[in-house]
Amino acid sequence: MNRVIGVDFFSGCGGTSLGLKQAGINIVRGIDFDASCKEVYENNIKGADFLNEDISKLNPADVLKGIKKGKKDFLLFSACAPCQPFSARNPSKGSKGDDRKNLLLSFSRFVDFHRPDFVFIENVPGIQNVKGNSGVFSKFLKKLKAYGYQYAFDVVDAKDFGVPQSRKRLILLASNLPNIELSLPSLTHGPGKRPYVTVRKAIADFPLIKHGEEHSLNGHRARGLSDINLKRIKTTPKDGGSRMSWPKNLSLECHKSTKGHSDVYGRMSWSKPAPTLTCKCTSISNGRYGHPTQDRAITPREAASLQTFPKSFKLFGGIDQMTRHIGNAVPPLLAKNVGKKILQIITK
Repeated sequence: MNRVIGVDFFSGCGGTSLGLKQAGINIVRGIDFDASCKEVYENNIKGADFLNEDISKLNPADVLKGIKKGKKDFLLFSACAPCQPFSARNPSKGSKGDDRKNLLLSFSRFVDFHRPDFVFIENVPGIQNVKGNSGVFSKFLKKLKAYGYQYAFDVVDAKDFGVPQSRKRLILLASNLPNIELSLPSLTHGPGKRPYVTVRKAIADFPLIKHGEEHSLNGHRARGLSDINLKRIKTTPKDGGSRMSWPKNLSLECHKSTKGHSDVYGRMSWSKPAPTLTCKCTSISNGRYGHPTQDRAITPREAASLQTFPKSFKLFGGIDQMTRHIGNAVPPLLAKNVGKKILQIITK
């Protein structure tokens, strides 16, 4: 079968690249504005290089510079533009003041110039709901249609593809190839299918460590806790408990008047997929990121496993950088399913 050559825009540390590579796609380049991603990307995505560029300023002609593509090879562009402008967690989503909202349209310049055979987009579900002048996704779809692409998109949950994490995302697959049946990958887990993969399956075998400790296993480093936060996590019931069980003297003032944000300071459940991981998922004060039984937050290594990065995936930098890289990544297993679907289409 002919090769599929892949270029990963907004590659970050390489979640999409790794998953597509696992599926059998030849990833040759990652592109990202964040220079800290270069070391982790090039150390883990073998055979690919990393361009530290702002795509809003990058010349489309330079994207494939130095890449050898055969006449019968297919070309794939993947893009997971920064999702924060459209995230439900962002109270100012879609605001005119956030330039990141236009990055998807900047990416369309590269699609127009190179006309890749396939385009894969991943982002938060909120991106397709923004109306009016900020309707970036609608504008992008119009551009795809004008360029001669057919497309399929939907909001999916990563846990339905075997990722041990509830993570709803919008995925889009587009192609300009004639006479093909374009569709998204089929769900593999859930009711009537394979059971969801749980937190226990993902992280139960990691070495026990205390808060503030670092294990020799790469990235298995737990944040230190203040005295009061240590008391709080110890008071939180094991295996899925929440701050609702705390005595009043441990409660934060902002939580006494509301029952909202009940996941904050909570523990994950062994028997369920993890909640959505973010770039702050190694802090108990930013979500249900407490270890199910140990008195600490999860480590970057555990977060990587919950995102379906293998243990061989090497993390770099301090705990904040590692957490940001992993929390912002596309789960490789989700990308792998899309990659397999692309190869299916080509085979048919």
